[in-house]
Amino acid sequence: APQGTESARAAHYEWRSCVNSQDFEFVSQLLRKRAGIVLAGDKMYLLESRLAPLARKEGLPSIDDLIHVVRARRDERLIGQLVDVMTTNETFFFRDKTPFDHLKDAIFPVLAQARKGSRIRIWCAACSTGQEPYSIAMMLDQNPSLTGGVPVEIVATDISDRCLERARQGLFTQFEVQRGLPIQMLMHYFTQQDDHWRISERMRQMVTFKKLNLIDPNLNLGKFDVVFCRNVLIYFDGPTKAGVLDRVASSVNPGGFLMLGAAESPVGASQAFEPTQDRRGLYKLVNPANAATAASAA
Repeated sequence: APQGTESARAAHYEWRSCVNSQDFEFVSQLLRKRAGIVLAGDKMYLLESRLAPLARKEGLPSIDDLIHVVRARRDERLIGQLVDVMTTNETFFFRDKTPFDHLKDAIFPVLAQARKGSRIRIWCAACSTGQEPYSIAMMLDQNPSLTGGVPVEIVATDISDRCLERARQGLFTQFEVQRGLPIQMLMHYFTQQDDHWRISERMRQMVTFKKLNLIDPNLNLGKFDVVFCRNVLIYFDGPTKAGVLDRVASSVNPGGFLMLGAAESPVGASQAFEPTQDRRGLYKLVNPANAATAASAA
């Protein structure tokens, strides 16, 4: 197409990208119902920037038309894509470092003794494109003595099919491998493919990826010893946050741990977890007997 035509088309999309208040409310309610995400009124720009590419991909002239089609057809494929593009997928290797120090210094030494003759199960909730579980896998591979020979199973889940497909492929851009990944690990565990890097098959085999929505009432993942659920609760309202924490608690073995983001806490939403002294973001499942004693004393 002539350059003038392309410019006019781009201008047309830009001109028609604004979302009215009724459509914003519809999308907000849809996100809350399907994913538990609370979209505040000041996030209009976020909705517009993320839905415009989806509208173009679907061959629709505007976000208004996209939302109209979703309203009218209730097409599950399209609804799923809308929810997918509206979820935040920020992640990188060894993000924040501190949680991985907790895992190495405070969690594995305890579990290596408690799970002898069994296995240690780790759940990475809202894993996005897989950097968090792969970070754990690489750390374990480099330090096999951390678990005293106890085998480790890593399960990683996310609501996004798009992110899970990328995670399973283990294929990352140059920008992604430069974020938090030591150069020694890059050279040891990754192979360059054109302008991307693919993690080794051995590391991919250490992680099982599954689709899961944290607001579903039945998680059906079994019991875990460690749950990473970082930078997820901040997107939920109070009742949704409480429900997610209750479901996570029911999935944690006695003596198990929960790792949250630095800005997150179960306080006020759940009494199932208690903070670990001097370990920011690390919580331990409350012993039922202790919880009952505390409740009777109160």
